[in-house]
Amino acid sequence: MNHKAFFLFVLFQAVLLSCLVAQQRVSSTINSNWYFLKGDTTKKSAANPWIPVSLPHTWNAADVMDDEPGYYRGDGWYKKTIYVPAGWKEKEVYLYFEGAAQVADVFVNGKPAGRHIGGYTAFSFPISSYLYYADGGNLANELLIRVNNSHNENVPPLLADFTFYGGIYRDVSLNVVDKVHFDADNHASNGVFISTPAVSEKSATVNIKGAFVNGSPGKRTLVVGSQIMDAEGRLFREQKTSFKAAPGQKINFLQEINNIPNPHLWSIEDPYLYRVVSTITDAATGQKLDVVSNPLGLRWFSFDADKGFFLNGKHVKLIGTSRHQDYKDLGNALADPIQVRDVELLKQMGGNFLRIAHYPQDPAIIQACDRLGILTSLETPIVSGFTETETYAKNTKEQHLEMIRQNFNHPSLIMWSYMNEMLLFIPHREDSTRRELYLKGLVQLARELEDISRKEDPARYTIIPNHGAWDIYNKVGLTKIPKLVGWNLYLGWYEGELKDFGAFLDKHHKELPDKPLLITEYGTDADSRLHSFSPVRFDKTIEYTNNFHQAYLKEMMDRPFVAAAMIWNLAEFGSERRAETTPHINAKGVLTQDRKPKDGYRFYQANLLQRPYLQIGSKEWNVRTGFAASESALVCNQPLVVFSNQKKVSLKVNGKEAGTAETEQGVARFTVPFVTGLNRIVATASENGGEVTDQADIQFHLLSQNLRNSNLPFSEMNISLGDKRFFFDEKTGQTWIPEQEYRPGSWGYVGGNVFTMKNSTRVSYGTSKNVLGTDLDPVYQTQRTGIQQFKLDAPDGDYEITLHFAELISPKKEGDLVFNLGFGGPTDEFQQRSFNVSINGTEVLSGINNGEYLQPERAVASRHVVPVTNNGGITVDFKALQGESILNGIQVKRIR
Repeated sequence: MNHKAFFLFVLFQAVLLSCLVAQQRVSSTINSNWYFLKGDTTKKSAANPWIPVSLPHTWNAADVMDDEPGYYRGDGWYKKTIYVPAGWKEKEVYLYFEGAAQVADVFVNGKPAGRHIGGYTAFSFPISSYLYYADGGNLANELLIRVNNSHNENVPPLLADFTFYGGIYRDVSLNVVDKVHFDADNHASNGVFISTPAVSEKSATVNIKGAFVNGSPGKRTLVVGSQIMDAEGRLFREQKTSFKAAPGQKINFLQEINNIPNPHLWSIEDPYLYRVVSTITDAATGQKLDVVSNPLGLRWFSFDADKGFFLNGKHVKLIGTSRHQDYKDLGNALADPIQVRDVELLKQMGGNFLRIAHYPQDPAIIQACDRLGILTSLETPIVSGFTETETYAKNTKEQHLEMIRQNFNHPSLIMWSYMNEMLLFIPHREDSTRRELYLKGLVQLARELEDISRKEDPARYTIIPNHGAWDIYNKVGLTKIPKLVGWNLYLGWYEGELKDFGAFLDKHHKELPDKPLLITEYGTDADSRLHSFSPVRFDKTIEYTNNFHQAYLKEMMDRPFVAAAMIWNLAEFGSERRAETTPHINAKGVLTQDRKPKDGYRFYQANLLQRPYLQIGSKEWNVRTGFAASESALVCNQPLVVFSNQKKVSLKVNGKEAGTAETEQGVARFTVPFVTGLNRIVATASENGGEVTDQADIQFHLLSQNLRNSNLPFSEMNISLGDKRFFFDEKTGQTWIPEQEYRPGSWGYVGGNVFTMKNSTRVSYGTSKNVLGTDLDPVYQTQRTGIQQFKLDAPDGDYEITLHFAELISPKKEGDLVFNLGFGGPTDEFQQRSFNVSINGTEVLSGINNGEYLQPERAVASRHVVPVTNNGGITVDFKALQGESILNGIQVKRIR
């Protein structure tokens, strides 16, 4: 930038900021034009360049998704130059962060301005004394922030099923206030706290309390005013209080506005918001010195152990989701519109509750909940374990207090949460004395957090979400401390059966009759690419997830004492250590990580929405494969579901009537006769004169079991060995089909066994390991071991054959993921294997082995062109030299 341009830039910024100074309070984001450097700058080896970035920013958006174990956890540095007008000398300037993960040190012009510990709450530091102002010789001020997301045993969370992204991943602002202002040093709150101790349909009472500071050099007579404005901006009620304030004095105030007649209540259907505008006025001059505005929702609520939840005296079944704060390719550095869209998607699902888990999130989230009528809980990030130190306890309690002070005024918020699944992993298993001390320390910390919650906010409820280990949570006493009890239950997924869920609910109601019950988590991995017409537990298919949610929702709806159902999760989210079929992703969301709906989302829409609704299921599976009913009947009959809140649904396929089905729990089931090529499916429901309709276009590749069927010429086939599922590769548009045993005239494997893990605590369906070097993890995670042949009685021609291998057993021992509830048990022992592969008598792979060619847990593909003559078909032979031969997948494509 040349000198003239630089001068104009500085002049423009100074004039702009000077105009802003004329107002009582300025809050302006400074997200643009930062520079970032990753690493420890104190080390001589640090040679990384500063790169330009804008906030929000994380340094982990990419490395958490690669196949290298772990991700960068360490220092990240941010710097920015700001220019400050001379008029700010008479003001107080604060540097405000909505969040930075997870320890932040702030420097202004080389001087330390403050440190904040905790990655999920806001923080603010006064920086006036460090600034250069525009009337001095040096116009430029350098902001330098060091952020560190390293594991720290004294900073929660310690261990959890989500990625601990680093960076300044939320907005940063400069807040400028008069020397006389509402308390700006109260845990990054705005210093004003609103409560509604008495609300009914006929009247309401509103309390406004807080503190203000006279930072001016003289005595002042100051008037604190509180105006309640309605949604249209009209003055509704007002109260003023006069104070004598000495220089430097902080004064607490409390104003009570009683007998507000016929209040417009805040509700899920009608989230009516008043505003409380708080002002400080100089009594002598009439000048307004500071203004703060807060939302006000007039409502009352209660939980009952027998009858559930009530809002404004009316029974409401709370049904919604939990939410993590990351997004595909962005990590957790999201712009506000993306945050707000998540709440809108929840509302469009028909949900009325959001568990903001496992930590406080961007202010835009709870603000959107206020506006849209979504009830919420907020949670301190104590997950899966704690450290037995005073420093850890201090940091935890500080974060809990920050969470409460910063979010106190939101009418959508009805409960404070802390300590998620704290007994999932209990250390000192071999030392009973140490173990008991650990548990006592945990209970003591829980009581302290409970005491903080009730002292700060006696009107709201408290909750601890527990995993399903009933006996230990009750024995330790974590079910007795909070006002509510939450259970994270995965019966029928990680362990047990679907029928066990209802029995667990009844057990709670019987044995804890005075504790309202909330299901704070439930769900399954749902890979949108995987499908099965006979789904089983832990197969990750959309169809099993559908069965799971249908079973769980029915049990909860049948029991009035179940106050809340919180699906885990709204959207898929990053969990770097996870493998499964979608490595580094927890796939339990009813939306994908980029917020595309799965069938689970459609199921809840069909059950929760009041407006007429209809959607065809699994529309994402728009290229399908299947076998003709017979050699002459060139159709393939496959099931298809339609989600609707109407009583009956009619279906047309390619313009022809395909039947009408009644919906049960929002689901209508059909069998569709697919033909080769485009299949246009139209579903329709009409009730009370209205009509809802949906269309899906599905390309179908019809196969024949007789590969020489002249009515259906063979072109290609993709087979996943050791598998019973269909896998749709969205990138190529190919559908992989399950294996079958060879029959003369057809195709399939000869010999061998389906690979299963030794772990027997859940269905052994291939492996859950991340297979490196591929996006086709579901194909490589299953295999047939000891296979002798794979045969296809294909017609004469030239074929391209691709063989897929992966050694699924590694000599490297890895610990179980503690958050995979119920996981554990014996593991497979690595053994040397070596084998040859021949195609139609020609050896194409010699001595492939898991010491060289087949590196453990890494995908290997080998493609070969093979001519078929004289009706000889295709025979792939496997000859074991050491151990057993394996095959994970095979693709056969006719090229001539």
